[in-house]
Amino acid sequence: MTEPNQIVQAARQKASNSSFYSAMRLMPKAEREAMFAIYGFCRVVDDIADDGIGTRQERAVELTKWRVDLDDLYDGRPPARAEFLVEHIKRYGLRKIDFLTVIDGMDMDVAEDIVAPDLKTLDLYCERVASAVGRLSIKVFGMEEGPGFELAHHLGRALQLTNVLRDIDEDAAIGRLYLPREYLAEADIATQNPKSAIAHPGIDKVCKTVARDAHVHYAATAAVLAKRPKGRVGTPRLMGAVYEEILRQTESVGWAPPRLRVSLSKPKLLGIVLRHGLFG
Repeated sequence: MTEPNQIVQAARQKASNSSFYSAMRLMPKAEREAMFAIYGFCRVVDDIADDGIGTRQERAVELTKWRVDLDDLYDGRPPARAEFLVEHIKRYGLRKIDFLTVIDGMDMDVAEDIVAPDLKTLDLYCERVASAVGRLSIKVFGMEEGPGFELAHHLGRALQLTNVLRDIDEDAAIGRLYLPREYLAEADIATQNPKSAIAHPGIDKVCKTVARDAHVHYAATAAVLAKRPKGRVGTPRLMGAVYEEILRQTESVGWAPPRLRVSLSKPKLLGIVLRHGLFG
């Protein structure tokens, strides 16, 4: 069994090469450690859903064990693996329901490979695997729940849709396709085979429509931040700016096969940090 401190260490190492790490560096140490703990929890349950180790039933059992751990933690009993969350839950008032919602999202991937979900199901997935994480995060940022939860709703969906568009080849390789069936139908893509769907000439149209939806959520995120809500909003502002730039650059090259997976150059990332992180 992975020790709790190893979960956080692994999360920190995983984040060190990501845009997430740049955002975390802006935070005071206590808040940064809380975010790494949240990230560690998300990574470990995501790995259960995605690493393909064990049968679906065995992976579902592993997720259930994390639910039991959370029950123990919040009921004051010693948790088997979630001890690394205790300090941060007490300090920031992290809600049990949001941790459980993240697991609900992972359960969706474990129950079956998601292929061309309808828009309602895709939105539910984004709510669980991304916006719920945002609701945990805004507690660490010191935001009030009203504007904080609104921010989590929109930024979580914006980031997750960007990831969907960025990872379509990687997802198809493991039998998944998160692009909504309504948009696939509009582009006359009838196949339910992920690899065949993303090879279709109409896939660029589908992805551009999903990108439009993501931009709506980025705009709503900016509207929340423009009201200058209470709390440390530099980190979510930076995350939104980085991922929206990734989306814009991906749009510029398009999604027609063969696709190029966009990554921001270090100078570009530094420029965004300076504009939206340090001085935003």
